[in-house]
Amino acid sequence: MLPYNDFASYLRRRFPFKVQKLSINGGRSCPNRDGSLGRGGCTYCNNAAFSPAYCLEGASVEEQIAEGIRFFAYKYPDMRYLAYFQSYTGTYGDAEQLAAVFEEALRHPRIAGLIIGTRPDCMPDLLLKDLAEMARRGFVMIEYGVESTVDESLARINRGHSFGCSAEAIRRTHACGIAVGAHLIIGLPGESREQILGHADRLSELPLTSLKMHQLQIVRHTQMAAEWEASPERFRLYSPEEYIELAIDFLERLNPAIAVERFVSQSPAGLLLAPSWGLKNHEITARIVRRMHERGAVQGSAVGIPGAAPMSKPE
Repeated sequence: MLPYNDFASYLRRRFPFKVQKLSINGGRSCPNRDGSLGRGGCTYCNNAAFSPAYCLEGASVEEQIAEGIRFFAYKYPDMRYLAYFQSYTGTYGDAEQLAAVFEEALRHPRIAGLIIGTRPDCMPDLLLKDLAEMARRGFVMIEYGVESTVDESLARINRGHSFGCSAEAIRRTHACGIAVGAHLIIGLPGESREQILGHADRLSELPLTSLKMHQLQIVRHTQMAAEWEASPERFRLYSPEEYIELAIDFLERLNPAIAVERFVSQSPAGLLLAPSWGLKNHEITARIVRRMHERGAVQGSAVGIPGAAPMSKPE
């Protein structure tokens, strides 16, 4: 049995068939880039670091779905898909136009639901109402970029919103009957170990369905890369062994009802400056699980939060 609540098991409980995320570029920009909220974007962000090759900028939603299915068909011929609007800010723009794009994806016979990545300050009431109606007909999850629960850290990375803004967006979305995910970066500049573990405490108080966390990565062509090259001593980059122990300490303080989708991320080798671990994501996950068994660690065990979702057998 896995000692934590994993997202794959959540999806198996939610769907009677196998599903796979299929990334779609919705053609959105970001208010932290175009001047609506700020310029230059978040200091760590290079969108090329997480855009798959099959995700064709400028192509229609239908064309991107078809290309994504072709990409996965050799391995998963009968797979159903979750349309994943990942690039930039997925809910930034005209609410009616955005709703039409999401409806177009949902109409495809191989699409079983939507996952939309966005900022917590970009969820207008009109669009949230439309998404709530879609959620009554099928699966919809909104994944908010929280990144940190420390306002000083959010200001330092030019995020453009507070943690209070994230908490309010998560509660609003949950109240509409929509599943809510959060994204968190572990090890932002200046954050202490206790502040990092404090993220688990604060997120545990929110009605989250899922959490994606990963280590801080220094990616080429970002403001953070320039800061790191100028003053590397200002950054605390973890070794794999250090990160594994920290991740387990974090899990022990995380509400076990929250399904963990990811522990680490891996930027393309040509873009990644540091840390270079030489390990695949699944290898780090396997080490975390093995070490949790060695330690007798279980998600939520440090705080004794009731209502844990059943842990699952490993794949």
